[in-house]
Amino acid sequence: MKVLYLTKYSRNGASSRLRSYQYFPFLEAKGISITVSPFFDENYLIDLYAGKPIAKSKLLQFYMQRFFRLFSIYKYDRIVIEKELLPYFFSWFEKLLFLFNVKYIVDYDDAIFHNYDLSSNKAILFLFKNKINNVMKYSNCVLAGNSYLAERARFSGAKKVVVLPTVIDINVYKPKINYSSSTIVIGWIGSPSTFKYVQKYAAVFSKILEIDNVELHIIGATEDLGLGNKVKYLKWLEETEVELISNFDIGIMPLENNLWERGKCAYKIIQYMGCGIPVVASAVGMNKEVVEDEINGFLVETEQQWVDRLSQLIFDIDLRKRMGEKGRIKVASEFSIQQKLDVLVSILTNE
Repeated sequence: MKVLYLTKYSRNGASSRLRSYQYFPFLEAKGISITVSPFFDENYLIDLYAGKPIAKSKLLQFYMQRFFRLFSIYKYDRIVIEKELLPYFFSWFEKLLFLFNVKYIVDYDDAIFHNYDLSSNKAILFLFKNKINNVMKYSNCVLAGNSYLAERARFSGAKKVVVLPTVIDINVYKPKINYSSSTIVIGWIGSPSTFKYVQKYAAVFSKILEIDNVELHIIGATEDLGLGNKVKYLKWLEETEVELISNFDIGIMPLENNLWERGKCAYKIIQYMGCGIPVVASAVGMNKEVVEDEINGFLVETEQQWVDRLSQLIFDIDLRKRMGEKGRIKVASEFSIQQKLDVLVSILTNE
């Protein structure tokens, strides 16, 4: 069986890596041949994270490459599209696939539809507000990373909707063994675009870092919080992310409580828990499905709750250990490739 994955990014793009690339070795071991064709190339990601503008000629090249790739779709038994075929373009090509009886699967790990239907640009809002609804409706199956995304897919009229959370390879994420630390590390992993959620709670971390033996580690963002040398800014690399997370004693996932954030798939939390690390997270969206409050972590809403819950974990090693172990168990049973692989295989082979 041959499957074409039309991803948005190359492997270093988090959404593409987690929703698609990390499954490929497991799928190929099942006898499924994978061809992947990203919309944006690796250099685009490098420039994006460096804040460099993208040349219009380069963007045009990406659109043309994707267009010509569509002429090869009949070589494959299944087509998997990450989010949409062409960003900020009409859903004409998805409709053509539907009309030509090409039964494609479309995958979502965030509320990309809000890029269009909540856009402040009136032209984008007018032209594209129903675009993702149409992409979902024309598909043969929608893979949704959480219940909020699944609800939108059902509203759009999608024929079939399957909730497939973003997961980890549980064999790569080794559980924490020693919970006794002379320095308590509060950690966050993400990208420059999501660092804004940490910045929002800078006052919280300022208070927490007044405790002598506490540090804050930031993986994947370099913008200075202005909180001194107790904050460490660490470069993200796929090869070292698990090792760096394993150094955390407490993992955090702050969010705003808006529609866009309700589409997020709580992947940071799943990573932390996979390493047996207790978490403190905003009580928003899927965070509330992954974190069982006071069992494997804490759900919080106010700045004072952030301070109180972080302090509680800092001073209670037994609580960190108990919550961390329970989090690891939950991830292994509900949020691992090993547990979800058969779901994806069934969709690819039966749709």
